[in-house]
Amino acid sequence: MLDHMGLPVSNLARSKQFFVAALAPLGYKVIFDLDTGVGMSDQAFPSFWIDGGPGRGPLHIAFFASSRAAVDAFYKTALAAGGRDNGAPGIRAQYHPNYYAAFVHDPDGNNIEVVCRKG
Repeated sequence: MLDHMGLPVSNLARSKQFFVAALAPLGYKVIFDLDTGVGMSDQAFPSFWIDGGPGRGPLHIAFFASSRAAVDAFYKTALAAGGRDNGAPGIRAQYHPNYYAAFVHDPDGNNIEVVCRKG
């Protein structure tokens, strides 16, 4: 199951204005407003991100994991399958106290994340 995804944009302010208006009928609002990106959702955690600025990267997609062990297994298996490390499994407290995630670049350089929000 998908947890969230990020879309690279060329102008963060312009894209934020667009998506805030366009997604309002769906109940989406800004959850995180950072210098490098904006996270939006109709729930407590952002499910849609726009990422902008110099050096904006490729597509970001995150999958939901039911356990931290599943995050660890994804990371190990993805690296063995040819993925490149982009962040070993661990807590990312800047997002949430129980945000446990791992990041791997796929063969095309896309940022693939698996996250578990359980403590």
